[in-house]
Amino acid sequence: MASAPQPDIATTLAQVAQDLNATLDLDASLSTLVNVAAKSLPDIDHVGITIAHRDGRMETRAATDEFVRSLDALQYDVGEGPCVYAMDAHPVVKVDHAEAEQRWPKFIPAAVQRGLRAQLGLQLYLEDHTLGALNMYSTSSETVSEETTHFAEIFASHAALVLGHARREDQLNNAIRSRQLIGQATGILMERYSLDADRAFDYLIRVSSHSNTKLRDVAQQLIDRSSERYRTASSQ
Repeated sequence: MASAPQPDIATTLAQVAQDLNATLDLDASLSTLVNVAAKSLPDIDHVGITIAHRDGRMETRAATDEFVRSLDALQYDVGEGPCVYAMDAHPVVKVDHAEAEQRWPKFIPAAVQRGLRAQLGLQLYLEDHTLGALNMYSTSSETVSEETTHFAEIFASHAALVLGHARREDQLNNAIRSRQLIGQATGILMERYSLDADRAFDYLIRVSSHSNTKLRDVAQQLIDRSSERYRTASSQ
């Protein structure tokens, strides 16, 4: 292990930032992060990124190998471990000498059997929302140095920014799609019932309110029914 890796890792982080700015693909960006982290950080052999879904599900979105997916899945299944704890309670969770670790008794013994010796779990947090966790596993070292932990936090910051950007982009795309659907449904009502745009939109809002259905879903249902009528009429 190198005793003073700061210059090399600093250069690596700068290159990672350039690579992330050069691509808009979420999976490619996260894959770059985990693979570079595994190759450049002392004490770390396997790296993955877990994302937290709004319904409570956890998903490994990027991983260097099957070892990561296996131990991530174990944590999800038993509902405990450094990854889960990092997302729920603490921004940085470190496990040295895993075989002696007393926390997470459902996870640690099984993980040690599979080769785990040390681990880091880092919360991916942006603004007021936990996005997931950066999981780092060691099968070659019993400890993770403070220096490695420090640089791991920088990688976690990069990962959080990537995920935050992807989430905002997804929200924007959903808003655009919703606006397009509502506009199309309004046009159908205007043509079918000779309504102006305001009255057609008000009609959609009333249906949404009375049926307790999202406006976008009301619009989609109207479009689907209109398309079905068109197909039926065309086939006769």
